[in-house]
Amino acid sequence: MRLRNVKNKEEIMNNSSYLVRDNYKGHWNDYFKNNNPIYIEIGMGKGKFIIGNAIKNPDINYIGIEKYDSVIANGLLKVPEGLNNLCMLRADALNIDDLFDHEIDTIYLNFSDPWPKKRHHLRRLSSEVFLKKYDFIFKGKKHIFMRTDNKDLFTYSLVSFSTNGYKLVDISLDLHSDNMPDITTEYEDRFSSKDMPIYYVECIKE
Repeated sequence: MRLRNVKNKEEIMNNSSYLVRDNYKGHWNDYFKNNNPIYIEIGMGKGKFIIGNAIKNPDINYIGIEKYDSVIANGLLKVPEGLNNLCMLRADALNIDDLFDHEIDTIYLNFSDPWPKKRHHLRRLSSEVFLKKYDFIFKGKKHIFMRTDNKDLFTYSLVSFSTNGYKLVDISLDLHSDNMPDITTEYEDRFSSKDMPIYYVECIKE
């Protein structure tokens, strides 16, 4: 993926109240000032999906995580004023267990880097490496939604989820044909416009 540099990204990040710089590990409900469920999107891109969900679901707290400054700056520009159930973190997913402590209800993995080379498969966000990290951040029942355009990543993920104790409760090999979602991502819109299938899975682990 080629990243377009945002020239004033530092200014955007410094001036946005939606970018959290402090570590609230174990205290995210204090940050949001309520005990509502917390959903996170790891690799939120430019934020269309998580912002749309935060607007639609005011009784759920959302945290978007993105490691690239230019990408998160674009996301911050899209957040409407007064949206109190959303924040964003500039962080690497490898450090996800340093950010949360048994506080998360749901994880979204949308169009994650497929890491196609076999020697890089453990870098996939659905690999056993990351699933073990997620065990430490989920509050109770573990709940993951995944969307991707990459068939190999999807197949790999189904096996990884199942091997690590997840039950696959909903699967689609062409999400937009089966049940068009009302909130999509930027990547999803691009792939769908080219008639590329969107693979989808919802899985849970008690």
